Amino acid sequence: MALELRHLRYLLAVAEHGSFTRAAEELRISQPTLSQQIKQLEGTVGVQLLDRTGRGGVRLTDAGETYVHHARRALRDLAAAERAVHDVADLSRGHLRLAVTPTFTAYLVGPLAAELHARHPGITLDVKAMAQDRIETGLLADDLDLGIAFDGPHLPGITATPLYAETLSLVTAARPAAGPQPPLSVAGLADRQLALLSGDFATRGHIDAYLAGHRVRPRIAVEADSVQTLTEIVQRTDLATVLPDAVTEDHPHLAPVPLEPALPTRTVALLRRENAYRSAAAGAFTRLAHHHVRARGYTPA
Repeated sequence: MALELRHLRYLLAVAEHGSFTRAAEELRISQPTLSQQIKQLEGTVGVQLLDRTGRGGVRLTDAGETYVHHARRALRDLAAAERAVHDVADLSRGHLRLAVTPTFTAYLVGPLAAELHARHPGITLDVKAMAQDRIETGLLADDLDLGIAFDGPHLPGITATPLYAETLSLVTAARPAAGPQPPLSVAGLADRQLALLSGDFATRGHIDAYLAGHRVRPRIAVEADSVQTLTEIVQRTDLATVLPDAVTEDHPHLAPVPLEPALPTRTVALLRRENAYRSAAAGAFTRLAHHHVRARGYTPA
């Protein structure tokens, strides 16, 4: 019997769930049908791919592990081929799958999406906010086209192109006619109540490392899971926070307070899978991103 793509998808579903029942539910087919299709696949390749003897479900045999590795890559390459066939170089239509670390939803994604839509209204954009490790995994699995995150150690197969250097400062509510605030020693942070991003943000880890390096134990009054929440809280209270300068510049009700020494800068980068097919939409977004950071005067990486 000839191998068909559904056989590969069925095998991957069983391998992922370790169960015919759960795989059949996801695929919306009956369990007997799924079992029959897997047996057909095993008959075609001539080896047993699944071990069905365990009480805890099914697992891949050694041959199955090898076969699934190549099947995933084959399906990924076929999906890329389909996108390449439908890609339109004149950008009259297209689709871009973008993921960003959550901080960028506060100041970077909106302007970039607006500019992309204004210049190329035929391109649809799918944006997700997620942790950097998930972005890189998604790029390698071909679930994403581009990511915006921070440069540094990356998973093998990920290529990073620097965009700009992100700077951060202490931020308080702006006071009328107060003028620029004088620099604050990092030791002085021990006397300030802070509202900070929660611990699952890369930015929070960056702040914690800075404070720990200067032996400052912060007085954290509020932890929030979004930059938007922090800006709303800080502009209405006497709490201070730490935010990228680009966020503060867009909020007239916030004022930066320089810290001495300053927080270390971080390099913002565009991430993609090495040697991945680059669609016209991905190319257009990349050009827009570089143009935007130059036009806004962000610090070069």
